[in-house]
Amino acid sequence: MSVRSEEFRDSINTITKEGKRNWIFAKRPKGKLYNWRTLVSIVYIAVFFTLPWIKIHGEPLFMLNILERKFILFGMIFWPQDFFLFVIAMLTFMVFIVLFTVVYGRVFCGWVCPQTIFMEMIFRKIEYLIDGDAEKQKNLMRSSWTLEKIGKRTAKFVLFFSLSFIIANYFLAYLTGMDNVLMLVKEGIAAHLSTFIPLIIFTFVFFAVYWWFREQACLIVCPYGRLQGVMLDPNSIVVAYDYVRGEPRGKISHHAEEKKGDCIDCLDCVRVCPTGIDIRNGTQLECVNCTACIDACDAIMTKVHRPTGLIRYASENNIAKNEKLKITPRMVAYSAVLLVLVMVLTGFLLSRKDVQATVMRAQGMLYQEMPDNKISNLYNIKLVNKTRKDIPVTIKVDDDEHRGAEIKMVGKPLVVPKESVGDGVFFIILPKDQVHNRKNKIELEIYSGEKKVQTVKTNFIAPNM
Repeated sequence: MSVRSEEFRDSINTITKEGKRNWIFAKRPKGKLYNWRTLVSIVYIAVFFTLPWIKIHGEPLFMLNILERKFILFGMIFWPQDFFLFVIAMLTFMVFIVLFTVVYGRVFCGWVCPQTIFMEMIFRKIEYLIDGDAEKQKNLMRSSWTLEKIGKRTAKFVLFFSLSFIIANYFLAYLTGMDNVLMLVKEGIAAHLSTFIPLIIFTFVFFAVYWWFREQACLIVCPYGRLQGVMLDPNSIVVAYDYVRGEPRGKISHHAEEKKGDCIDCLDCVRVCPTGIDIRNGTQLECVNCTACIDACDAIMTKVHRPTGLIRYASENNIAKNEKLKITPRMVAYSAVLLVLVMVLTGFLLSRKDVQATVMRAQGMLYQEMPDNKISNLYNIKLVNKTRKDIPVTIKVDDDEHRGAEIKMVGKPLVVPKESVGDGVFFIILPKDQVHNRKNKIELEIYSGEKKVQTVKTNFIAPNM
């Protein structure tokens, strides 16, 4: 294998030495893997545009309403009181990403990342349809403003902006619900200006990304490419060039004495790359594992009657030492941590209460002595109803611990509205012979109908006995 220069790592192909934008005109990809990616993208896009319309009991299946602090995941409602569940879920997701990257590299980026899906499978296809393949796109950019160029630029602008507007509407639907988006359409902009302004901002952001920023989002904004440098090891599976088989590269020669590798230096793998890299230089942060270079190389190898797979999914050890994938201690450690986090998250989800109660003694209030040798304390209760129905609530004291205890509500019986917060005031009344200390622990049982939903501990203040 020839010694390769590492100078390519000092810069990225999308920026010139003068610091200006270097436009990448990627050749239209085609091949087996590209067809599979297209099928995955069709399913992905169908799910993306379908989910906001699906409801369970009148609520969206999936919604992340940050402003109202209401989150719905697969029909289950989460409130700020459940924030710790999101922290655990985020940790679980991060460990999963780390483990997945350690083993399979950046497969996520190339196959299911929203940026890649929308850029390569929607907007790029539209560009190929209007402007043509890479060479035609270059010529069109360099040409003067003729009627043909104006027409193509106008058509592309309108389609790109319209799609960005549609995506922004769905993005907003994931945040506030499709009902709010439809209400904006029905009642007009003036009635929902606070919703329309974010919608326009989202539209211009998406348009700017897909019209101009493009692959820069992966190279500059997204930290994942840089993180892979510390996540990958020689056993990680990445899109890789088999330099053992391919080097020394060179044009096809009919001279038997010239010993060359299988790479004929056709540069098709470079022309088809959406970030403009040469995969033959090795793993690079710009590579999103889109597999376009694999399809391009396989097509060339087939034409020159050489085995395919010169560029393929492989690990460094697989190429250098012809080793199969190994289970490393790091993979085992990450898997163990992931398993523990999944178990903890599952346990919390299964034990999550539909009604959450907080009970506190009324501030500034002492005990009150009552007739018949009884003592009362005043309490405030705050209840969170995480369900989609109104819940009547009753409070009881454990009879086994405090016989003769009474609960006396102040005002109307407690009914907590659906997906809301309710509060109330009540007295706990105990016989004097049931209290033995200045501060006594007492357990309250919160019931919804006949079902006990929570047990709450509090203090009961009494005179010194």
